[in-house]
Amino acid sequence: MAAAQEERFTRRKHDASFPRHAITYCLEVGGIQGKDLDAVAYYDKPFLTFERLLETYVGYAPKGLPSFLKAMPLWLKKKLWIPEQIRKELGYEGMLVFPEHHESHAASAFFPSPFDRAAVITTDGVGEWATTTYGMGEGAVLRLMAEIHFPHSLGLLYSAVTAFCGFRVNSGEYKLMGLAPYGEPAYAGVIRDELIDLKADGSYRLNMDYFTYPAGLRMTGRRFARLFGGSARQPETALTQREMNLASSIQLIIEEAVITLARHVKRVTGARNLCMAGGVALNCVANGKLMRSGLFDRLWIQPAAGDAGGAVGAAFMAWHMAHKQRRSPRQPDAMHGSYLGPAYSDEEIAAMLEARCVSHEKLDEDELCKRVAGLLAEGKVVGWFQGRMEFGPRALGARSILADPRGRDMQHQLNLKVKFRESFRPFAPSVPAEAAKAYFDIDVVSPYMLLVVGVRYASCSGEGLDRLRHIRSPVPAVTHIDGSARVHTVDVSVNPRFWRLLRVFESMTDCPVLVNTSFNVRGEPIVCTPSDAYRCFMRTHLDALAIGPYLVQKAERPAPSLTTQERAVPCGLD
Repeated sequence: MAAAQEERFTRRKHDASFPRHAITYCLEVGGIQGKDLDAVAYYDKPFLTFERLLETYVGYAPKGLPSFLKAMPLWLKKKLWIPEQIRKELGYEGMLVFPEHHESHAASAFFPSPFDRAAVITTDGVGEWATTTYGMGEGAVLRLMAEIHFPHSLGLLYSAVTAFCGFRVNSGEYKLMGLAPYGEPAYAGVIRDELIDLKADGSYRLNMDYFTYPAGLRMTGRRFARLFGGSARQPETALTQREMNLASSIQLIIEEAVITLARHVKRVTGARNLCMAGGVALNCVANGKLMRSGLFDRLWIQPAAGDAGGAVGAAFMAWHMAHKQRRSPRQPDAMHGSYLGPAYSDEEIAAMLEARCVSHEKLDEDELCKRVAGLLAEGKVVGWFQGRMEFGPRALGARSILADPRGRDMQHQLNLKVKFRESFRPFAPSVPAEAAKAYFDIDVVSPYMLLVVGVRYASCSGEGLDRLRHIRSPVPAVTHIDGSARVHTVDVSVNPRFWRLLRVFESMTDCPVLVNTSFNVRGEPIVCTPSDAYRCFMRTHLDALAIGPYLVQKAERPAPSLTTQERAVPCGLD
């Protein structure tokens, strides 16, 4: 019925505080209070995680002392008291359910999926002890069959290279994936020989001589730096060919590991369908290659595959495993397009605009789509704020920034003038599901933007970052330099207004594709409220804002009218 991340309400990216606002929202949707709940589920077992931390610090003593002193006060004061905090915050005395971290991931992958029977793979940094698991779901029963334990982790391996290349762990992994096509896998052999021992059954071990994350506040040390020819790149400095080759190399290794594990899981389970979750399942390049491998008939990935989605999985574990409720798979799935966050009424939006003396027009859906499509066809960039907010990291046509994909300079313009981020990062296309095959090499739907596929008739020349200027494609603004795109297919029954906009744009341009990127700027969560959308619109080079039935254009707007609070909120630039 409802799901949301605390960061969207507090405006603090990756907010790890107790999710009071998100809980309040979900209870409001359900029309209940905390005391009315049958169960509250939490996505991991805090005491097992605490046990892993203590054993690791003892095992690496005295190296881990600075990290130990930083982590322990938070654990002793807050994290070990999660049950008490839940009861206090909710005024709740009923059942508490604490699945293991990877059980929550696995449940978030299988239970909302459209399959009655499927294999499940979960891979991330680390839960309590597990970092990779596989198992089997059938009906209302989910069973994990095998797992790999910390410190051996595909997620932490990828994050270590992310940090070494000068990007932030837990947010820069997308950048590393986007950087990979600019390089060559020149270090893949070194990584296989020195860093990871990958077996034929998909199990693996890392050579921990090269990593410092179990005991320290950094991911890698001097030996890792020597292996790759010098110290780590400093953030915000120029990217070199080394970083591009490292990105390409680790991406190849992750793809090999994922497909090797999937092949083993197929042999063991005999399942025709596969479900996935965990942070590594957000690696849409690996997902695309797994889909094309033909190992499984169908692939379904939880749209909030990271830890946020663990909340969904924990709730499903409480419902099906603790409360023994029956399950009937839904089509196309049970996630409702991931549109599970807050929506705002026309009256609420109008009140916000009028309070700020913003000139606006109220349009019916027909006219709104025509006007927005016309602006996009003219090369304008539009903020699109419609209906319920997405749950998970992707903007799927509810909180999106939209643009014309046909312009060669649009990708560069969006990165630098609207998103305020690195120029090499690609953008995703949205396309009506029934029109996707005309532009992309895809035979399945991709409703959650979690598959990278080829763009038809695309090619590229040049070297390094200069290759951006030499993309040849019918939709160059959404074509990465390797001729690929992270495609989002839009179903008319799931998001009819966004589907209609795409079709109206097609009627004007003969192109049913739009650039779709999340409605935020670098370092800031995706917008949640009308005020968030207006503030982001004001502080970027967006040309127009389509917010509910209202259209706001900067050319028609008087001088900015921000509240005192809005003036005080930073733009979110790192």
